[in-house]
Amino acid sequence: MAAPRLSTVSRGAAMATPLRSVGVARAMSSSAFSNEMHGTTILSVRRGGKVVVIGDGQISQGNSVVKGNAIKVRRLGGSSDKNGGENVVLAGFAGATADALTLLDRLEKKLEQYPGQLTRSCVELAKLWRTDKYLRRLEAIMIVVDKDVSLTLTGNGDVLHSPDGVIAVGSGGLFALSAARALSGLDAPDLSAEEIAKRSMDVASELCVFTNSNYTMETIEASSESKVPSA
Repeated sequence: MAAPRLSTVSRGAAMATPLRSVGVARAMSSSAFSNEMHGTTILSVRRGGKVVVIGDGQISQGNSVVKGNAIKVRRLGGSSDKNGGENVVLAGFAGATADALTLLDRLEKKLEQYPGQLTRSCVELAKLWRTDKYLRRLEAIMIVVDKDVSLTLTGNGDVLHSPDGVIAVGSGGLFALSAARALSGLDAPDLSAEEIAKRSMDVASELCVFTNSNYTMETIEASSESKVPSA
């Protein structure tokens, strides 16, 4: 009497069950339990002899808020410019916090290497960020300003100058940017850079689920005119 043969369908079904379980586990790992940090809003406004950088405090992981009072705007050490005066730099970041802090540390070193030359420092950092096999894996985008220029710095090698002094990045960046440009265009000299920045962030926090109303704001004195970078 011949021994019973194991059905091919039974073997396939037996193997499919653990594979499906693995697939579900991986899907849950890559969604609900993802380590990817989502969204924020960083805005800079240049107006009336002041430059402001403001950012919200929310850090989201997947669909959950893991922190509501993060500080994403930093005042970098004031180096001396070509005339011997102090050149304070403000920076705000969106993206992975550890990655952004690593890049801010590299930017400070570039500012020490090229004192008073923010544009050149950012260009050198962008080149390094783009080509270095370690740095090019860092995921962040930064706004960097001083008394003369307002720049956006990305990992694609971009160093973008804002001719009107209003720039924004992050998930709520377009909301904040639109509001800030609308308010800046009003014939309302009483509106300061700080007020425009705060009102614009209020708009972003109401429309973007990854942006809250717990703001960090830094302000420095601006030069009379925003300079166009030569780099």
